Amino acid sequence: MNHPAKPLKTRALLVHVHFKTRHAQEHLDECKDLAAAAGAVTVAVVTATRDASDPRLFVGRGKADEIREQVTATEVQLILVNHDLAPAHQRNLEQHVQCRVLDRTGLILDIFARRARSFEGKLQVELAQLRHLSTRLVRGWTHLERQKGGIGLRGPGEKQLETDRRLIGKRIKQISQRLDKVRRQRGVQRATRRKAAFPLISLVGYTNAGKSTLFNRLTGARATVADQLFATLDPTLRRLDVGGGLSVILADTVGFIRHLPHELVAAFHSTLEETREADLLLHVIDATDPERQAKTEQVNAVLAEIGAGAVPQIEVFNKLDRLEGARPRVEREAGGTVRVWTSAGTGAGRELLTAVIRSQLMTDTVHRFLRLPLSAGRLRARLFEMGAVVDERQHGGEWILEVLVRHSDYARLCQAEGFNPIEVAGARPGP
Repeated sequence: MNHPAKPLKTRALLVHVHFKTRHAQEHLDECKDLAAAAGAVTVAVVTATRDASDPRLFVGRGKADEIREQVTATEVQLILVNHDLAPAHQRNLEQHVQCRVLDRTGLILDIFARRARSFEGKLQVELAQLRHLSTRLVRGWTHLERQKGGIGLRGPGEKQLETDRRLIGKRIKQISQRLDKVRRQRGVQRATRRKAAFPLISLVGYTNAGKSTLFNRLTGARATVADQLFATLDPTLRRLDVGGGLSVILADTVGFIRHLPHELVAAFHSTLEETREADLLLHVIDATDPERQAKTEQVNAVLAEIGAGAVPQIEVFNKLDRLEGARPRVEREAGGTVRVWTSAGTGAGRELLTAVIRSQLMTDTVHRFLRLPLSAGRLRARLFEMGAVVDERQHGGEWILEVLVRHSDYARLCQAEGFNPIEVAGARPGP
């Protein structure tokens, strides 16, 4: 039986420049991982050290000549520059070395395009790609002319570049309108979850820190898990019982990376809203990563950028099983930082994590006994729907409910049903 041959991987040459004057630097190893995630095989690496980028070729004439020689010697098909290039830099470098050039943002966008599975995810990636492409048009969009019919599209004296720019702008508008509709639908879904009073917990962290593995471990789901960057793009939500009568909605979202392209942040606005609207963040950190502190700061920077910097978070130090002699534990600092050391792969520390989640959420939670008159049947039913009722009994023509519920949700429920929260809250009854 003949099996179809696997597609050949793109042969790539990596270009990495260390700038003496820049505080924030990209990392060569991360670029290699990005290249592998995009389906490329690295056959050569060219490095350089500069004070600043060259005005014309970014890397300088001598280094550009070296890259051209490497392209000829290694027969590479693609040059990956581990930096964001200005359109002029990319165009001039391509002409000089006679090979296609892709910068860091373009590479990340390509990975996202490969991994997107849902309709929303594909729209978001396409929008990000179009916004990136609109600044560096090179007659790459003439195929859209055939989709609409070429006759009549071009005005008198209009150049091809102007046609491409107009077609891209039209497509961006169409996708933006569709994503606005998706954003409204997500808003309705969030309102429904709020009505059911389920706290939303969002998993965040640097890409490949083990978020999806932890998500699967906690919820029993089967989210995609792979030892590669950006294995998960489309958000997945599952209900999770954390004990004490408290249930939450756990969301697995896209991983972050240093200098996450602004095009992606803008395009994934509706997805990232799940993080901004969360009640609690589980910041998953690879405990074995020697650069974990820097990556933690990068994630916090992105969280601040999307408006989620003030959301309470628990730092989850993952992959504990790869640290010799390490055991699951909880650390609490004076500033309020809570760290849980666990292993999503083996499940070690799972109970500790759920206990900390429960404790964190209960800081805004009331645990009390309610005396409800028989006329409060709807309020009683809603409390049961929320999973807030721990125990119930009848006494003297009243329902006596032991509940565990957030202050805000409890007050909102009572207001909706026309009851004073103080009046329905009674002292704990005797045996």
